[in-house]
Order: sequence, then C-alpha cells, then structure tokens
Amino acid sequence: MWGKIKSLFSSESQKEGAAEEEGEKPEDPPTDQEIVEKLEKGEEEEPKKEKEEDSDDAGMWEETFKTHTDSKPNGPTSVGLDFSLPGFENVYGIPEHADSLKLKTTDSGDPYRLYNLDVFQYELYNPMALYGSVPVMLAHNAHRTLGIFWMNAAETWVDISSNTAGKTLFGKMLDYVQGASEIPQTDVRWMSESGIIDVFVLLGPSPSQVFSQYASLTGTQAFPPLFSLAYHQCRWNYNNEDDVLSVDAGFDEHDIPVDVIWLDIEHADGKRYFTWDPNKFPNPKDMLEKLAVKKRKLVTIVDPHIKVDSGYKIHNEIRSKDFYIKTKDGSDYEGWCWPGSAGYPDFTRPEMRSWWASMFAHDQYEGSTENLYSWNDMNEPSVFNGPEVTMHKDAVHQGGWEHRDLHNLYGFYVQMATSEGQISRSGGTERPFVLTRAFFSGSQRYGAVWTGDNAAEWDHLKISTPMCLSLGLVGISFCGADVGGFFKNTEPELLVRWYQIGAYQPFFRAHAHLDTTRREPWLFGEDNKQLMRTAVRQRYALLPYWYTMFYHTYRTGEPVMRPLWVEFPEEVNTFNMDDEFLLGKALLVHPVTEQGARGVQVYLPGKGEVWYEVHTRQKHTAPLSLYMPVTMSTIPVFQRGGTIVPRKDRVRRSSSCMHSDPFTLYVALNAQNFAEGDLFVDDGHTFNFEKKKEYLHRKFTFAENSLMSRCADPQGRFETQSWIERVVILGAAKPASVHIKLPDGNESSLDFEHNAETSVLTIRKPAVNVASDWIIYLR
Repeated sequence: MWGKIKSLFSSESQKEGAAEEEGEKPEDPPTDQEIVEKLEKGEEEEPKKEKEEDSDDAGMWEETFKTHTDSKPNGPTSVGLDFSLPGFENVYGIPEHADSLKLKTTDSGDPYRLYNLDVFQYELYNPMALYGSVPVMLAHNAHRTLGIFWMNAAETWVDISSNTAGKTLFGKMLDYVQGASEIPQTDVRWMSESGIIDVFVLLGPSPSQVFSQYASLTGTQAFPPLFSLAYHQCRWNYNNEDDVLSVDAGFDEHDIPVDVIWLDIEHADGKRYFTWDPNKFPNPKDMLEKLAVKKRKLVTIVDPHIKVDSGYKIHNEIRSKDFYIKTKDGSDYEGWCWPGSAGYPDFTRPEMRSWWASMFAHDQYEGSTENLYSWNDMNEPSVFNGPEVTMHKDAVHQGGWEHRDLHNLYGFYVQMATSEGQISRSGGTERPFVLTRAFFSGSQRYGAVWTGDNAAEWDHLKISTPMCLSLGLVGISFCGADVGGFFKNTEPELLVRWYQIGAYQPFFRAHAHLDTTRREPWLFGEDNKQLMRTAVRQRYALLPYWYTMFYHTYRTGEPVMRPLWVEFPEEVNTFNMDDEFLLGKALLVHPVTEQGARGVQVYLPGKGEVWYEVHTRQKHTAPLSLYMPVTMSTIPVFQRGGTIVPRKDRVRRSSSCMHSDPFTLYVALNAQNFAEGDLFVDDGHTFNFEKKKEYLHRKFTFAENSLMSRCADPQGRFETQSWIERVVILGAAKPASVHIKLPDGNESSLDFEHNAETSVLTIRKPAVNVASDWIIYLR
C-alpha cells in the first residue's frame, strides 16, 4: 500500500514538472479523496520499473538524527485521541516528570513526554521525559474524580489545554461582556508513536473509587517486607568488605538505626552482575552473615546490560539460549554501558524472565544469602551510544515486535523477573524487595521506585514531594528520592532537612555519587548528627503505622503518601497544594525546603477538623492557615483528630530487633471526642499472611470515654509477645480514674498522668497482649 501511495505522488510530480517545461499550467495535485478512489479502482499509474524498485527499498522511511538512523521498516505510524473534560481544571498524574503536582497547560511549550530515558541531571519544572512512564491521568473537581488510562508502551506525548466548556470564541466574548459564568474545561490529547488505541476511562466518582478501578486493571502495590520500610544507607560505592562493615559498625556506635546497606556497580567483578570483585569482596557470605547477626540486609545492583565476554557465564548462557534482543538485521543487539560492550536480554520473553529468575538461586548467585536483595538500575534501558542514551527503536524483540512498540515496558519486565527470582529462591515463602529506576503501569506489583539521579540542591529537595505524590496517585506508593541528593556535595543544613523529609516519604534511602564526599550522618558534626539521628528514629517509631498503611494500599490501591484533596475532595484550597501532604488518613506533613527558613505557612484542611502538632501536642481547629516558626530540630507534623496511630517508641538498631517490642497508641480526639484506627501485625517478611492467614488485624475505637480493642478480621491468627505499653490520648479531659476490662470480666485500675496545659492523658502499662480484646474506661 505504501508503495502505491508513493507511486501516485511520484507520477503526479513528474507530470507537473513536464507541464512546467512546456509552459503549461500544471494540474492541481490530487486530493486525498482522489488518491483513495484511484487506489480502490486500481487506476494508479504504473511508474517505470526502476522507480517501482525504488519504492520497495527497505530504507524508504528511514530517518537520521545526528549519528543515529531509525529505519522504520513498517513506515511511520502514530495513534492519538482527544479528551474534553468539562467542569475540570485540575489534572494530575502521568509521571515521571520533575514538575508540580498539578499538571500545567502545554499550549505555549512542549507536551509532557512519556519515554523512559537515562537522564543525566534532569531539569526541574519541565515536561521532559525521565526514567519511568505511567500513562494515567486523574482529573478532579469538588464534585467528582475521574481517570484516564492510556495503555500504550510506545513513546507518548500528552498535550494539555485549558478551555471553556461548549463555547466558541464569540460565545466567550459574549459571556465576558455579559458577565456570565463559565464552565472550565481541560482538553487532553494523547499521542503515541505506535500501537493501538486501548484506553480505559475510570469514572470514580470518588478518589478512592478511581484508585480501586485502576488497581483492578494493573494490580495494587506489593506488600513490602517490613525491613524495606526502614532506613537504607547507600552510595556509589562502598569500597570493600571492610568499608561495609565499618559503616555498619558506625551506625551502632552512633546509635542510629539502619536496616540495609547497598552496593553499587563497583562491587561486581568488572561490572559482571551476579559476581563479586574478588579483591574487594573476597568473602561476601561472611560479610552478609555478619550483617545478619544484627538483623540487617544488603542490596546489590543487578543491571540488565550484560558484558559481552566469553568468560562470563551469564553472557554465555543468554547467547546460547538466543535470549538477546536483535538488531533489525537479526544479529544480537549490542550497545555501550558500564561494562563496555553489552548485550540486552529480551525480558519480554517469559522463558528469558524465568531463566533470569533462576540466577538468583543461592547455588547460581555465588556468595548470596537470604538477606541479599536487589536493585535494578539503568533499565530504561540505558545505552550510552544509543539515540538519547537508550536503545534504537528498530531493535527487534521476540515475535518481530520493534523496540519502539514496547520501550516503556522494558524496565517493568526487568523488575518483574528479578522479583520472581527472589520469590523462587525461597521456595515461594519470602516477600521480595526490588528497587527499580524505570517503570510502567503495574510496576507497583514488583517493588519500589525512586526519583532517579537528583542533585544536592534545595530545589531538588522541594520537587521530591510532588514527584512522589504523582507516583502515588497512579498506584506506585513505594517511592522516594535520594536523601541528600545524588549529584554534588551537600551542605549540613540541606542534608538535615532532607533526612527530616525522607523520614516521612515511603522509601527512605540516602544515596550519593562516586565523586561526592562521604555522607554518613556522623561526619557532619555532633549537632547535625543528632538531628539526623532524631529523624531516623522517628521513622522507626512509626514503622507500625507505615506497615499498616502499606497493608491498606495492598488491599485497596489507595496511596500511602497522598495529596490533601484525596482526603478532602471538596476543599478547593487543596487542589493546587504540593508543599505538604498526608500519610494515610492520620498524619499531615509540611516539609521545610527553604535554606535558612525560620517559619513556614501551613494549611490545615477540613471544616471543623481538629489537628494536633505531633511535637508540642498543641491543638488547632480547621480550616486554618497558620504561620509556624521552625528550628533545625523539627518540621511541622500534625495528627488528625479522630485517628489512632500505633507506634513502637523503643527504637533499636534495626526493625527486626523491634519485632516483639511493645506498642504505644496515640489517640487524637476530634470535636466529637471520637477516634479510630487499626494495626496490622504479622511476621514481617513472608507470604504467610496471605497463604496461611497468619496475621493480626486489630481495630481500635475511642467513643463515649472508652477505648476498645477488637479483632478487625477474624480470618487472621498470629501469636505475638508484643503488648500495649502506653496509651496517649490527645484532647482529653482529666478523668477521676482509668480502668481496663478484659474478656473474662476482670477489671483493674491503671496508672495515668494528665497534662492540663496540653490536655494530654497518658495511661501507663495496660500490659495487655496486642492480640487480645479489651476496653479502657475513663471515669
């Protein structure tokens, strides 16, 4: 067909040229309709034989940019669709972009681009493509929320325009003159280079219903092992085994908890993944076992570019099984990356993913143990000598699919295979932990993501909040930014503020570039060390709440870290806010992101809602905008009235060491003297909560001056030694006495203390197992 169309234009051009030579007026070129009619009737003129041969040349559609050529063997294609959203002027989503939470109109600039790329020092407030792509947009107004899921993994552009519903230009002018009201409208154009139109409209109408509808299509966030919600220490690179163990010991010496230490590319033998540098890491099992004694883990990087080396087992097996992606000519595709010349496995092939998963078995990954986990980087995929530092679009996957058709899925498949490898090595019992840089819709099922190679700058600290919020809205709750900034050396104030924010973002990892100075918290002076230590310990105290939130997002798809409008959908003031956020329903966090800040303007949402400052216990009634002075010690954090937050205030060196420790319940009363919350407890690392129903889910309710603990899910059973150590009630009047009643009818009095200035009641040692039913009465 393309040859026929080209021959039509060629013959018409020849006739036009001849007419000009004879001084005749050239005929008008054929219209599109005339071309179609000629094709249908078979009336196209036959060009000379050599011209016909030219039209069939394989390179007739190829394009060249700089030194790269895209052959486009199937010709140019594209698909697109326009959506008009009357009544909506706020749209969100389509990560990943380093931009504000609310998406901007693109009338005067480039559209938002979705094309996974290895971007070096990305620009802020820019629609440029970054490491991951989730083609999901949410629209929200005071009456409803809806979503659009454009299921296409090719390069995609999203154009956004602000308009007025159902109005012509004349109509708008007339409304302006008459002072009539207008209905806002957002117009969205989706354009993808290839594929088909496969789109889902999520009708809501509430935010939680949109999250549920999207989760029914792509799945919910995987329920992570507890240790992965704790603190991670990373840099490119810890030099050797002694360095790793020295850092590990440093956290103990300075009484800072840590759960995971990370190794970047220099740990491997010549960047050959699944190996260890024999000089730097001669005894990796011994190193891992020393970490395991302290209940700590190690993460190693496993990238998908495989060094072309006949002495490398991984390369030889992939080549012998013919699992590499091919060039358009059928040879193995090779590009340049960290190890030099590298091949790229075709992770779209199920048999390739199964083989990759088998490489994580302990008898295949030499030196590995059960406390070793994985990090997939450079999986956009990154090709240093490729167009835009990625793979050529005309590379070929199994089934003849061009890379252009599924580019944004590559990292998704890499993380999937790695996750399956961790599960299979344990016989299906242990939950995996895999961090990925590249992602797509559905990546939430396989682990965590981070925002890529940021910089040690205040603006990068600030942008981490809207970037994580955008990811949460499209299902990826387990996200975070490199604490301290990846590029450049950081200053102490910036690093402290980053720890204070990172402690309230879902994935909490410090990371730094090879050329930066060392960043361990104890290297910045005693005062700064204590500030960072406090931030990390706050994270550990809140791990029961984090874990329970992730259980809920696993069940419902609702984001853990969420914009204010998700909880207060009718409150217009919140629609454009991205400098503060909610963790679940209970906690509101306002980061400090300005250098030398002495105060921040905080907005507390909800008509008649009560909010308590976590650090001072001061009570505020919303809606309220207030200026809060800040010091270097804390950032503003509030607990919402009507909620109960479980904590473990005995912080130890790792989360697993706290497994059987007691809980403290923080009960924040609302204006009706009511509060509720819950707690999910299991072993913290296996699938037994699902396969064997080995878990506890407790429901706590405070009403009519009594606090009740009841089973929230009778299907679950789990034995634990943890007990309730304290109950702290915010906004409570002083009672005459406090009693606890157990299921056997026995009732006993409890010690308590009341602070009249802050209206905080502290009940000491109820001393009941967290799995039991009980009622505490205030009389």
